[in-house]
Amino acid sequence: YKKSSRKEFEYNKKIQKKYGDIFSPSEIGKYSSKIKSICNIIEKSKGIILVYSQYIDGGCVPMALALEEMGLDYQVHYVDIGAGDQFTDAFLKISPNNKMPAIIDQDGPDGQPVSVFESGAILLYLAQKTGKLMPSSPAEQIEMTEWLMWQMGGFGPMLGQAHHFNFYALEKIDYAMNRYSTEANRLYKVLDTRLDGRDYIVGDALSIVDIAVLPWTRTYERQNVDIEDYPHVKRWILSLNERPSVQAGYKVGAERRQDLRGLSAEDWNKLFGLKKA
Repeated sequence: YKKSSRKEFEYNKKIQKKYGDIFSPSEIGKYSSKIKSICNIIEKSKGIILVYSQYIDGGCVPMALALEEMGLDYQVHYVDIGAGDQFTDAFLKISPNNKMPAIIDQDGPDGQPVSVFESGAILLYLAQKTGKLMPSSPAEQIEMTEWLMWQMGGFGPMLGQAHHFNFYALEKIDYAMNRYSTEANRLYKVLDTRLDGRDYIVGDALSIVDIAVLPWTRTYERQNVDIEDYPHVKRWILSLNERPSVQAGYKVGAERRQDLRGLSAEDWNKLFGLKKA
């Protein structure tokens, strides 16, 4: 080998041994600058969970809240969607759906690095890793999974659609606004009924379910929801917002939040898959 080739070979060998569960030999063999960049970040962040996000909002907020509540060290690395970083091979190895959030935990199973994508999967992983924010009884763990899936499959996506069509959509479509506003209110009613006589959604302590649901309620006005119609939800929101970890989590990345209506036409198309005039 030439000196440079030998150095590259040794580097690739090191990366394959340590990060083979994330990047395949052929991908590492390409000596991708993006892969090298990610691996260098991991090497410099031992014991720290890396959170990849466009900005801490939507499905990404629960990551900050959970990590703050669990007392875990973490770093947020912002994905530049304007540059198309979410479509690079290196990022797709971490998040095949090219969406945020995603994490890399260098201290994963058997002490090896592991990447996890999708907010619900990340919350489950962190709860199982730490034993925190999850009930101890098997029966309540079943309830936790049920309500987490309810949030992943309904509360989050439907509120996101209500928010989009009522607030962001360039074309106001009555059918879409009515459809998703009605579903949003139905889901708030489900949550309100569940919280009647309860401080938390599952069990008698905060869990990843509360963490997953709470951030989506911050913009209820944009979802065409009157929070006064759901007194138990309102009480629950006010109570959780008093927690120092929740307050700290909401501050993470606050300076990067923006009114998405101000996005450029190109970034709008990349984010929503629709052309902005």
